[in-house]
Amino acid sequence: MEYFLQQLINGITLGSIYGLIAIGYTMVFGIIGMVNFSHGDVFMVSAFIALIAFLVVSVWLGIGSVAIALIVMLVVGMVLTGLWSWTIEKLAYRPLRGSFRLAPLISAIGVSLVLSNFIQVAQDPRNKPIPPLFDPNDVIPITTGADGFAVVLAYKQIVIVLVTAVLLGIFWYVVQKTPLGRAQRACEQDRKMAALLGINVDRTVSATFVMGAALAAVAGVMYLMQYGVISYQDGFIPGIKAFTAAVLGGIGSLPGAVIGGLLIGLIETFFSGYFSLAYKDVAAFSILAIVLIFMPQGLLGRPEVEKV
Repeated sequence: MEYFLQQLINGITLGSIYGLIAIGYTMVFGIIGMVNFSHGDVFMVSAFIALIAFLVVSVWLGIGSVAIALIVMLVVGMVLTGLWSWTIEKLAYRPLRGSFRLAPLISAIGVSLVLSNFIQVAQDPRNKPIPPLFDPNDVIPITTGADGFAVVLAYKQIVIVLVTAVLLGIFWYVVQKTPLGRAQRACEQDRKMAALLGINVDRTVSATFVMGAALAAVAGVMYLMQYGVISYQDGFIPGIKAFTAAVLGGIGSLPGAVIGGLLIGLIETFFSGYFSLAYKDVAAFSILAIVLIFMPQGLLGRPEVEKV
């Protein structure tokens, strides 16, 4: 039971990171119907930006406060990653918005390759470690089994889950209750009609890309905090799993993206702990296939209504 509880805590932590990335997928797809396959590499780039910001704060400026380092990493990562994503949308996606459906997909894959290779050349292919932001001994003991196995909750895990919950609430409010959110929902339903009603579609789409990138930047900081290392290859697999989470939860639904991320994280963690670490990805994608056979719209997605 103790091992199950520890794996549950680890799975929720990992799923929270996937959920943050998945929100970016679901927001872009919900508005322009495009799967932004470069989003995983945007997450990876944001982690490198956060790493550089941490080194500037801790090494060059000599600031040892963890709180200040985290705030700087989050702010710098969100701003620079948002600008990066805005540039990508303007140069690589906007000119292809009215073309055949495969063109934006091919462009997204091309952007993904450019980002990963750029980081490989600029930062070299070695793993880049970061000093622990939290002391590994800073944990909350939960319980101890008869065999001496201790269930603990690390402070960094609490931070990751709380940040995910708070950001989900903020972005849900923005989408549901603000003028920008109303413009996004209008563009999701019919971009041409939204433009006729005075909504700046280009600006709305760009804002959506920036919002998704900002969440990916937060996920990059949380990933660094959890694992303490980043590589140029760490964009593809987490990105694909986050996309899987978005589809599993119901692409187009913000709560669904986070729920899907939690499910993928739990499936991956439990399968690794009880069966085989080598086949954890197979387990996650198999569950996705099973769910989509019986619920093609995902867990919280809405059935697509074809416009005639």
